[in-house]
Amino acid sequence: MAQSALFKSSIGKKFLMGLTGLFLISFLVIHAAINSMIWFNDGGETFKKWGSFMGTNPIIRAMELVLVAGFIIHIVDGLLLWKQNRDARPVKYAYSNPPAKSKWYSRSMGLLGTLLLIFLVIHSAHFWIPNRMQQGLTDWHNEINLYGRMLEVFKNPLVVAIYVFGCISLFWHLLHGFKSAFQSLGVNHTKYNQTIEYAGIAFSVVIPLLFALMPISIYFGLVN
Repeated sequence: MAQSALFKSSIGKKFLMGLTGLFLISFLVIHAAINSMIWFNDGGETFKKWGSFMGTNPIIRAMELVLVAGFIIHIVDGLLLWKQNRDARPVKYAYSNPPAKSKWYSRSMGLLGTLLLIFLVIHSAHFWIPNRMQQGLTDWHNEINLYGRMLEVFKNPLVVAIYVFGCISLFWHLLHGFKSAFQSLGVNHTKYNQTIEYAGIAFSVVIPLLFALMPISIYFGLVN
């Protein structure tokens, strides 16, 4: 009963948000590392090798369920926090004067999260869903050619623009979310707060940049 009440509270929701956030951050590292293998420019052999391992290994496939659950919990928890914060101020101020230290992106996590959700749906429709459908209809070891699909999908400049925009949204989301996740888990001390902040800034730049450069590189023929 006490645990149930905890996760219904604002503190509990923020703790859950931080926990799932750090879990998804670890997924971004792995996803970026494997996708970056397209830059070996070996016809996608290295990328296919590791991509196939991630897509057919039974342990990884089981963890995929945990990953999906992590996304769902993070999204739902974020929406609940947004609603809770909105309900706390049912009457909007005639003049908005946010705190001097408050950044616009920290006040716009709901909007940024929504944009990322839309981008996630588009990304899944391009790659993850067709691949799982192929495996479900044939054999779970039988994947689509994800490398070839990337080359095909990123021929479209509109799609490339959507992905770049999604990566920009990810940058702003991570810029606040990385540090906030540690604070939500109680990791908040003057001794290492600055280190976490700098690590968060570096992570927020490097990971979205890597993801954005992939469709750009393919579109301009730098990867083939």
